[in-house]
Amino acid sequence: MQAEIELKLELSAQAAELFAQWPPLLGLDGETATLHATYFDTPDHRLAHQGVSLRIRRSGRRRIQTVKANGRGGAGLFARDEWERPVRGDTPVLDEGNPVAALLGDAVADVVPVFAVIVERRTWLVPQDGALIELVLDRGVVRAGDREEPICEIELELKSGAPATLFALARRIDADVPVRTGVLSKSERGYRLTKALPKAHKAEPIRLDPDATTGDALGRIVALCLRHYRLNEALLLEGYVPAALHQARVAIRRLRTALSVFGPLLRAEEVAGFQGELRWLAHVLGEARDLDVLSVDDAAGHAVLEAARTQAHARVRQWLGSARVRMLMLDLTQWLADGAGLGDEAAQPIAPFAADRLRKRRKRVAKGGKHMKRLSDEARHAVRKDAKKLRYASEYFGDLFPVKTARRYKRFIGKLEAMQDRLGKLNDLVTAPATLARIGLAREADMADKPKLLRAAAKAHGKLVEAQTFWA
Repeated sequence: MQAEIELKLELSAQAAELFAQWPPLLGLDGETATLHATYFDTPDHRLAHQGVSLRIRRSGRRRIQTVKANGRGGAGLFARDEWERPVRGDTPVLDEGNPVAALLGDAVADVVPVFAVIVERRTWLVPQDGALIELVLDRGVVRAGDREEPICEIELELKSGAPATLFALARRIDADVPVRTGVLSKSERGYRLTKALPKAHKAEPIRLDPDATTGDALGRIVALCLRHYRLNEALLLEGYVPAALHQARVAIRRLRTALSVFGPLLRAEEVAGFQGELRWLAHVLGEARDLDVLSVDDAAGHAVLEAARTQAHARVRQWLGSARVRMLMLDLTQWLADGAGLGDEAAQPIAPFAADRLRKRRKRVAKGGKHMKRLSDEARHAVRKDAKKLRYASEYFGDLFPVKTARRYKRFIGKLEAMQDRLGKLNDLVTAPATLARIGLAREADMADKPKLLRAAAKAHGKLVEAQTFWA
């Protein structure tokens, strides 16, 4: 068994053609091979559900079986355990030499081929700032039954030297050929083809061990936020989908909340820099989202709205294709890989810190919405944003507290969602006229429902304040 650290980068087929002739590679000896890998699992994908992949890769007459247990993957940087062995045929060898048999028990007899990956692989050893990095360019397809998806990616694996050199090399590449941090392994791509492809990706549950350290928790949370964003960004770059844009915005909000929650432990200047860039990106996406959720009744107004949406969607795709966004994601990934600026606090238990932060955020929501009916629209919107942050923080840390609090957690989240829903409707009511005016559609605001919505929001806030907390 050995640990590996690699940085995965995605690029377009056109960019890969350019990269194959990248000048820094021309003076290096490289190797080219055609690889055919078959991935195995049970029919109900038990290995995948446990974060394990099993494959046999064929290159010429040589066959290598590999088992990988995913670790901190999710933000482009992968660190995982790996078991390799040569095999004679196309049937996996599942014994004490790897964990598959122990994980599956009797179901080990049900293991069958699930999908295949066929790529042309070009490999170089690249020196970078005193380090040695294996650079791999893979181009090919992943195929499951009668469905297939292209693969075009670069993997940078550190052979010797500091992990920072992986990112330095990635930036050198991006200066000439656009690349993005990759968040999907080849096995994940294959499993995706075995089911309906999503129009958007929701946030994955964040599972934290109650004994986790602060460093473990921050790393897991931020990595999954970056993954959430990148999965939806990829869909938007293929073609604008409103649901994917909404989820990309949610991912950014969740990431910004994580930086805020852990803020007292982090370097203020680093957090401020990331928050500024993420705020800008959220604004870019927010302009399009505001138009996506609007509706008008008359044909002329609808035409104006559709034209404005088309322009906003084009701006989104233009900015998502920019070096500014690509480097923001790479910078965040490197920051995370470097330990996020945590000092001795990284080894401290996360549960006491989480409880303290949750208490303070709940107090802020309780105080801010105390006189809900008399608040200005702006103040109510601030309460709504604070409620979102409390909800995200609750979702991050829900697993840290005793099992007996599970019902309290569910009730608390339900009351948070109810208040967010009421405040969201109020916000839509007061912001829609301004959004329409911005695109040249003057409409008089219909505030007939506002008193009713205010009463509902105040009632929901009261129930939240009275709710028993799950972290006490």
